[in-house]
Amino acid sequence: MESGANGDSIEKLQGLQITPLDDDDEEEREMVAYEYEDDDEDDGEDEEEQKPVTLGFLEKPKNRWSLLRHLFPSKAGGPPAWLDPINLPTGRSCLCDMCGEPLQFVLQVYAPIIEKESTFHRTLFLFMCPSMACLRRDQHEQWKRPPEKASRSVKVFRCQLPRSNPYYSSEPPKCNGTDKPSGPGVSLCNWCGTWKGDKVCSSCRRAHYCQQKHQVTHWRSGHKVECQQLNLSSPSSDSNLADAGTTSVASNSLWPEYEMINEDESEYDTEMSEVNGQTNALVSKTGVDDTMKSLLDSFEGDSDRRSWATFQEHLAKAPEQVLRYCRSAGAKALWPTSSGQLSKADIPKCSYCGGPRCFEFQVQFHLP
Repeated sequence: MESGANGDSIEKLQGLQITPLDDDDEEEREMVAYEYEDDDEDDGEDEEEQKPVTLGFLEKPKNRWSLLRHLFPSKAGGPPAWLDPINLPTGRSCLCDMCGEPLQFVLQVYAPIIEKESTFHRTLFLFMCPSMACLRRDQHEQWKRPPEKASRSVKVFRCQLPRSNPYYSSEPPKCNGTDKPSGPGVSLCNWCGTWKGDKVCSSCRRAHYCQQKHQVTHWRSGHKVECQQLNLSSPSSDSNLADAGTTSVASNSLWPEYEMINEDESEYDTEMSEVNGQTNALVSKTGVDDTMKSLLDSFEGDSDRRSWATFQEHLAKAPEQVLRYCRSAGAKALWPTSSGQLSKADIPKCSYCGGPRCFEFQVQFHLP
Protein backbone atom coordinates (compact mmCIF):
# COMPACT_ATOMS: atom_id res chain seq x y z
CA MET A 1 0.00 0.00 0.00
CA GLU A 2 1.22 3.50 -0.71
CA SER A 3 1.04 6.15 1.97
CA GLY A 4 -0.53 9.54 1.60
CA ALA A 5 -4.02 8.51 0.56
CA ASN A 6 -6.52 10.05 2.98
CA GLY A 7 -9.17 7.49 2.08
CA ASP A 8 -6.96 4.60 3.11
CA SER A 9 -5.91 6.38 6.30
CA ILE A 10 -9.51 7.05 7.26
CA GLU A 11 -10.55 3.47 6.63
CA LYS A 12 -7.68 2.14 8.74
CA LEU A 13 -8.28 4.63 11.52
CA GLN A 14 -11.95 3.72 11.65
CA GLY A 15 -10.95 0.08 12.01
CA LEU A 16 -8.59 0.91 14.85
CA GLN A 17 -10.79 0.45 17.88
CA ILE A 18 -8.82 -0.24 21.04
CA THR A 19 -11.38 -1.41 23.55
CA PRO A 20 -9.91 -2.36 26.93
CA LEU A 21 -11.67 -5.25 28.64
CA ASP A 22 -9.53 -6.27 31.59
CA ASP A 23 -5.92 -6.13 32.69
CA ASP A 24 -3.22 -7.22 30.33
CA ASP A 25 -0.52 -9.76 31.02
CA GLU A 26 2.22 -11.09 28.80
CA GLU A 27 4.74 -13.89 28.85
CA GLU A 28 8.19 -13.98 27.32
CA ARG A 29 9.47 -17.12 25.62
CA GLU A 30 13.06 -18.06 24.89
CA MET A 31 14.04 -20.29 21.96
CA VAL A 32 17.80 -20.88 22.23
CA ALA A 33 19.35 -17.63 20.90
CA TYR A 34 15.97 -16.23 19.94
CA GLU A 35 13.73 -14.74 22.60
CA TYR A 36 10.06 -13.96 22.03
CA GLU A 37 9.23 -10.69 23.64
CA ASP A 38 6.58 -8.00 23.62
CA ASP A 39 8.09 -4.59 24.29
CA ASP A 40 5.03 -2.61 25.31
CA GLU A 41 4.76 1.11 25.66
CA ASP A 42 4.99 3.29 28.72
CA ASP A 43 2.53 6.01 29.48
CA GLY A 44 3.53 9.32 30.97
CA GLU A 45 3.17 13.04 30.82
CA ASP A 46 2.95 14.68 27.42
CA GLU A 47 5.26 17.45 28.57
CA GLU A 48 8.42 15.30 28.74
CA GLU A 49 11.18 16.34 26.39
CA GLN A 50 11.05 14.71 23.01
CA LYS A 51 13.31 11.70 22.53
CA PRO A 52 15.43 11.19 19.40
CA VAL A 53 13.60 8.86 17.03
CA THR A 54 15.01 6.92 14.09
CA LEU A 55 12.61 6.47 11.19
CA GLY A 56 12.62 3.50 8.85
CA PHE A 57 11.75 3.78 5.15
CA LEU A 58 11.46 0.99 2.59
CA GLU A 59 13.26 0.85 -0.74
CA LYS A 60 13.75 -1.85 -3.32
CA PRO A 61 17.27 -3.22 -2.74
CA LYS A 62 19.83 -2.20 -5.35
CA ASN A 63 21.63 -5.51 -4.86
CA ARG A 64 20.02 -8.77 -3.75
CA TRP A 65 23.09 -9.70 -1.73
CA SER A 66 22.64 -6.64 0.49
CA LEU A 67 19.81 -8.42 2.33
CA LEU A 68 21.76 -11.57 3.19
CA ARG A 69 22.23 -12.35 6.87
CA HIS A 70 25.99 -11.75 7.01
CA LEU A 71 25.43 -8.10 6.06
CA PHE A 72 23.11 -7.62 9.07
CA PRO A 73 20.22 -6.03 7.17
CA SER A 74 17.12 -4.25 8.33
CA LYS A 75 14.41 -5.35 5.91
CA ALA A 76 10.74 -6.02 5.38
CA GLY A 77 9.02 -8.82 3.49
CA GLY A 78 10.45 -11.88 1.83
CA PRO A 79 12.04 -14.48 4.11
CA PRO A 80 13.87 -13.43 7.30
CA ALA A 81 17.66 -13.14 7.33
CA TRP A 82 18.22 -14.99 10.60
CA LEU A 83 21.11 -13.60 12.66
CA ASP A 84 21.81 -16.95 14.32
CA PRO A 85 21.54 -19.31 11.31
CA ILE A 86 21.52 -22.51 13.38
CA ASN A 87 19.43 -21.99 16.52
CA LEU A 88 16.08 -20.88 15.12
CA PRO A 89 12.75 -20.73 16.97
CA THR A 90 10.95 -24.06 16.83
CA GLY A 91 7.73 -25.72 17.89
CA ARG A 92 4.60 -23.74 18.67
CA SER A 93 6.52 -20.48 18.98
CA CYS A 94 6.53 -20.38 15.15
CA LEU A 95 2.74 -20.72 14.98
CA CYS A 96 -0.18 -18.38 15.46
CA ASP A 97 -1.64 -19.21 18.86
CA MET A 98 -5.14 -18.56 17.53
CA CYS A 99 -5.32 -20.73 14.39
CA GLY A 100 -2.16 -22.84 14.64
CA GLU A 101 -0.85 -21.80 11.21
CA PRO A 102 2.80 -20.74 10.71
CA LEU A 103 3.43 -17.05 11.30
CA GLN A 104 4.54 -14.93 8.36
CA PHE A 105 7.59 -12.69 8.43
CA VAL A 106 6.87 -8.95 8.48
CA LEU A 107 10.19 -7.18 9.11
CA GLN A 108 13.44 -7.24 11.01
CA VAL A 109 15.45 -4.45 12.61
CA TYR A 110 19.18 -4.66 13.18
CA ALA A 111 19.58 -2.90 16.53
CA PRO A 112 22.93 -3.69 18.18
CA ILE A 113 23.82 -2.44 21.64
CA ILE A 114 27.55 -2.08 21.24
CA GLU A 115 28.09 -1.05 24.87
CA LYS A 116 27.57 -4.69 25.85
CA GLU A 117 29.70 -7.56 24.60
CA SER A 118 26.73 -9.94 24.44
CA THR A 119 24.71 -7.62 22.17
CA PHE A 120 27.35 -6.57 19.66
CA HIS A 121 24.99 -8.06 17.06
CA ARG A 122 21.29 -7.79 17.82
CA THR A 123 18.25 -8.16 15.57
CA LEU A 124 14.52 -7.99 16.29
CA PHE A 125 12.22 -10.09 14.09
CA LEU A 126 8.51 -9.31 13.77
CA PHE A 127 6.04 -12.01 12.66
CA MET A 128 2.27 -12.02 12.36
CA CYS A 129 -0.59 -14.20 11.26
CA PRO A 130 -2.00 -13.02 7.91
CA SER A 131 -5.53 -13.78 9.13
CA MET A 132 -7.40 -10.63 10.13
CA ALA A 133 -9.71 -12.70 12.32
CA CYS A 134 -6.72 -13.84 14.39
CA LEU A 135 -5.37 -10.30 14.66
CA ARG A 136 -8.69 -8.99 15.93
CA ARG A 137 -8.92 -11.79 18.46
CA ASP A 138 -5.36 -11.06 19.58
CA GLN A 139 -6.26 -7.40 20.07
CA HIS A 140 -9.02 -8.33 22.50
CA GLU A 141 -6.93 -11.01 24.21
CA GLN A 142 -4.37 -8.37 25.13
CA TRP A 143 -6.92 -6.67 27.35
CA LYS A 144 -7.85 -9.84 29.20
CA ARG A 145 -5.97 -11.43 32.04
CA PRO A 146 -4.57 -14.44 30.17
CA PRO A 147 -4.04 -17.99 31.39
CA GLU A 148 -0.57 -19.29 32.18
CA LYS A 149 0.51 -18.82 28.56
CA ALA A 150 -0.78 -15.86 26.59
CA SER A 151 -2.14 -16.48 23.08
CA ARG A 152 -0.74 -14.20 20.39
CA SER A 153 -0.97 -13.85 16.62
CA VAL A 154 1.83 -11.27 16.53
CA LYS A 155 5.24 -12.17 17.94
CA VAL A 156 8.66 -10.56 18.16
CA PHE A 157 11.84 -12.61 18.41
CA ARG A 158 15.10 -11.11 19.59
CA CYS A 159 18.48 -12.61 18.71
CA GLN A 160 21.83 -11.33 19.91
CA LEU A 161 25.42 -12.46 19.44
CA PRO A 162 28.79 -11.28 20.76
CA ARG A 163 31.37 -9.89 18.37
CA SER A 164 33.30 -13.16 18.53
CA ASN A 165 30.90 -15.85 17.34
CA PRO A 166 30.93 -18.94 15.07
CA TYR A 167 28.98 -17.33 12.23
CA TYR A 168 30.55 -14.00 11.31
CA SER A 169 33.91 -12.28 11.12
CA SER A 170 34.77 -9.89 13.94
CA GLU A 171 35.58 -7.29 11.27
CA PRO A 172 32.87 -5.20 9.56
CA PRO A 173 31.67 -6.48 6.17
CA LYS A 174 32.94 -4.75 3.02
CA CYS A 175 29.41 -4.59 1.54
CA ASN A 176 30.70 -4.93 -2.02
CA GLY A 177 29.29 -8.35 -2.87
CA THR A 178 32.36 -10.30 -1.78
CA ASP A 179 31.41 -10.89 1.87
CA LYS A 180 30.69 -14.45 2.95
CA PRO A 181 29.44 -15.89 6.25
CA SER A 182 31.87 -17.96 8.30
CA GLY A 183 29.73 -21.06 7.91
CA PRO A 184 26.45 -22.43 6.57
CA GLY A 185 23.10 -22.12 8.29
CA VAL A 186 20.43 -24.68 8.96
CA SER A 187 18.26 -25.61 5.96
CA LEU A 188 15.05 -23.62 5.81
CA CYS A 189 11.63 -24.72 4.60
CA ASN A 190 11.61 -24.81 0.79
CA TRP A 191 8.00 -23.65 0.76
CA CYS A 192 8.01 -20.62 3.08
CA GLY A 193 11.76 -19.99 3.43
CA THR A 194 11.11 -18.86 6.98
CA TRP A 195 11.29 -21.64 9.54
CA LYS A 196 13.71 -24.50 10.15
CA GLY A 197 13.27 -27.28 7.57
CA ASP A 198 13.68 -30.26 9.87
CA LYS A 199 11.45 -32.47 7.71
CA VAL A 200 12.82 -33.83 4.40
CA CYS A 201 11.14 -35.10 1.25
CA SER A 202 11.39 -38.89 1.55
CA SER A 203 11.95 -39.28 -2.19
CA CYS A 204 14.56 -36.77 -3.33
CA ARG A 205 15.98 -35.97 0.12
CA ARG A 206 16.67 -32.44 -1.17
CA ALA A 207 13.58 -30.46 -0.20
CA HIS A 208 13.16 -29.42 3.44
CA TYR A 209 9.98 -28.38 5.22
CA CYS A 210 8.97 -26.85 8.53
CA GLN A 211 5.71 -28.81 8.65
CA GLN A 212 3.79 -31.45 6.76
CA LYS A 213 1.24 -28.97 5.41
CA HIS A 214 3.96 -27.06 3.57
CA GLN A 215 5.34 -30.30 2.18
CA VAL A 216 1.93 -31.27 0.80
CA THR A 217 1.35 -27.79 -0.64
CA HIS A 218 4.77 -27.78 -2.31
CA TRP A 219 4.17 -31.26 -3.76
CA ARG A 220 0.88 -30.19 -5.31
CA SER A 221 2.29 -26.93 -6.65
CA GLY A 222 5.16 -28.47 -8.61
CA HIS A 223 7.59 -30.40 -6.46
CA LYS A 224 6.07 -33.68 -7.68
CA VAL A 225 7.68 -33.08 -11.09
CA GLU A 226 10.79 -31.45 -9.69
CA CYS A 227 11.30 -34.36 -7.31
CA GLN A 228 11.50 -36.84 -10.19
CA GLN A 229 14.04 -34.66 -11.98
CA LEU A 230 16.18 -34.39 -8.85
CA ASN A 231 16.18 -38.17 -8.47
CA LEU A 232 17.64 -38.49 -11.97
CA SER A 233 20.38 -35.95 -11.31
CA SER A 234 23.40 -36.13 -9.00
CA PRO A 235 23.25 -38.15 -5.78
CA SER A 236 21.16 -36.62 -3.03
CA SER A 237 22.54 -35.24 0.20
CA ASP A 238 20.93 -35.53 3.61
CA SER A 239 22.76 -32.45 4.92
CA ASN A 240 20.66 -30.16 7.09
CA LEU A 241 22.93 -27.18 6.43
CA ALA A 242 22.68 -24.61 3.66
CA ASP A 243 24.74 -21.64 2.54
CA ALA A 244 23.36 -18.15 3.16
CA GLY A 245 20.73 -17.14 0.63
CA THR A 246 20.65 -20.53 -1.14
CA THR A 247 17.21 -21.71 0.01
CA SER A 248 14.78 -21.67 -2.91
CA VAL A 249 11.39 -20.40 -1.76
CA ALA A 250 8.46 -21.87 -3.70
CA SER A 251 5.60 -19.99 -2.04
CA ASN A 252 4.32 -16.84 -3.74
CA SER A 253 2.48 -15.68 -0.63
CA LEU A 254 5.45 -13.95 1.00
CA TRP A 255 5.15 -10.19 1.19
CA PRO A 256 7.32 -8.15 -1.22
CA GLU A 257 10.90 -7.73 -0.04
CA TYR A 258 12.35 -4.29 0.71
CA GLU A 259 15.47 -2.88 2.28
CA MET A 260 14.91 -0.62 5.26
CA ILE A 261 16.73 2.72 5.22
CA ASN A 262 17.09 4.61 8.50
CA GLU A 263 17.03 8.37 9.01
CA ASP A 264 16.79 10.60 12.07
CA GLU A 265 13.39 12.21 12.53
CA SER A 266 15.12 15.45 13.53
CA GLU A 267 16.27 15.87 9.93
CA TYR A 268 12.65 16.38 8.93
CA ASP A 269 11.96 19.07 11.54
CA THR A 270 13.83 21.68 9.48
CA GLU A 271 11.94 20.70 6.35
CA MET A 272 8.61 21.05 8.16
CA SER A 273 9.58 24.48 9.49
CA GLU A 274 10.38 25.68 5.98
CA VAL A 275 7.14 24.30 4.58
CA ASN A 276 4.90 25.58 7.35
CA GLY A 277 6.63 28.97 7.37
CA GLN A 278 3.86 31.49 7.89
CA THR A 279 1.21 29.29 9.48
CA ASN A 280 0.46 28.19 13.01
CA ALA A 281 -1.43 25.08 11.92
CA LEU A 282 -0.25 21.99 13.78
CA VAL A 283 -0.52 19.70 10.75
CA SER A 284 -0.48 22.13 7.86
CA LYS A 285 1.64 20.01 5.52
CA THR A 286 -0.90 17.20 5.39
CA GLY A 287 -3.71 19.41 4.20
CA VAL A 288 -6.33 17.68 6.33
CA ASP A 289 -9.56 17.71 4.33
CA ASP A 290 -13.17 18.01 5.52
CA THR A 291 -13.60 14.23 5.76
CA MET A 292 -10.56 13.89 8.01
CA LYS A 293 -11.72 16.82 10.15
CA SER A 294 -15.12 15.19 10.52
CA LEU A 295 -13.47 11.98 11.63
CA LEU A 296 -11.30 13.91 14.07
CA ASP A 297 -14.38 15.56 15.56
CA SER A 298 -15.91 12.13 16.17
CA PHE A 299 -13.27 11.32 18.77
CA GLU A 300 -14.46 11.97 22.30
CA GLY A 301 -12.56 14.31 24.57
CA ASP A 302 -9.82 16.84 24.03
CA SER A 303 -7.11 14.31 24.88
CA ASP A 304 -8.06 12.16 21.90
CA ARG A 305 -7.95 15.19 19.61
CA ARG A 306 -4.54 16.17 20.94
CA SER A 307 -3.21 12.64 20.48
CA TRP A 308 -4.54 12.47 16.94
CA ALA A 309 -3.07 15.88 16.09
CA THR A 310 0.32 14.85 17.47
CA PHE A 311 0.13 11.58 15.59
CA GLN A 312 -0.65 13.39 12.34
CA GLU A 313 2.08 15.96 12.98
CA HIS A 314 4.77 13.28 13.23
CA LEU A 315 3.47 11.41 10.20
CA ALA A 316 3.35 14.65 8.20
CA LYS A 317 7.09 15.08 8.65
CA ALA A 318 7.76 11.86 6.77
CA PRO A 319 4.57 10.25 5.43
CA GLU A 320 6.35 7.16 4.10
CA GLN A 321 7.84 6.11 7.43
CA VAL A 322 7.09 2.50 8.32
CA LEU A 323 9.11 2.26 11.53
CA ARG A 324 9.70 4.46 14.56
CA TYR A 325 12.64 3.34 16.70
CA CYS A 326 13.89 4.79 19.99
CA ARG A 327 15.77 3.11 22.84
CA SER A 328 16.15 6.26 24.93
CA ALA A 329 15.07 6.00 28.55
CA GLY A 330 11.45 7.01 28.87
CA ALA A 331 10.68 6.69 25.16
CA LYS A 332 7.02 6.09 24.35
CA ALA A 333 4.99 4.88 21.42
CA LEU A 334 3.21 7.38 19.20
CA TRP A 335 -0.46 6.68 19.80
CA PRO A 336 -3.23 7.92 17.46
CA THR A 337 -5.65 8.25 20.40
CA SER A 338 -5.25 8.59 24.15
CA SER A 339 -8.11 6.24 24.96
CA GLY A 340 -7.01 2.63 25.16
CA GLN A 341 -3.35 3.39 25.75
CA LEU A 342 -1.43 1.01 27.98
CA SER A 343 -0.58 2.12 31.48
CA LYS A 344 2.46 1.01 33.47
CA ALA A 345 0.25 -1.45 35.32
CA ASP A 346 -0.81 -3.02 32.02
CA ILE A 347 2.76 -3.91 31.08
CA PRO A 348 4.07 -7.08 32.75
CA LYS A 349 7.52 -7.26 34.24
CA CYS A 350 10.36 -9.06 32.48
CA SER A 351 10.02 -12.77 33.18
CA TYR A 352 13.81 -13.12 33.45
CA CYS A 353 14.94 -10.31 35.76
CA GLY A 354 11.63 -8.98 37.06
CA GLY A 355 12.42 -5.47 35.88
CA PRO A 356 10.12 -3.16 33.91
CA ARG A 357 9.91 -3.50 30.16
CA CYS A 358 10.51 -0.48 27.96
CA PHE A 359 9.41 0.69 24.53
CA GLU A 360 11.81 0.16 21.62
CA PHE A 361 9.99 0.42 18.28
CA GLN A 362 6.63 0.58 16.58
CA VAL A 363 5.52 -0.30 13.06
CA GLN A 364 3.32 2.11 11.14
CA PHE A 365 0.19 0.75 9.50
CA HIS A 366 1.02 1.56 5.86
CA LEU A 367 3.59 -1.10 5.00
CA PRO A 368 3.66 -1.69 1.21
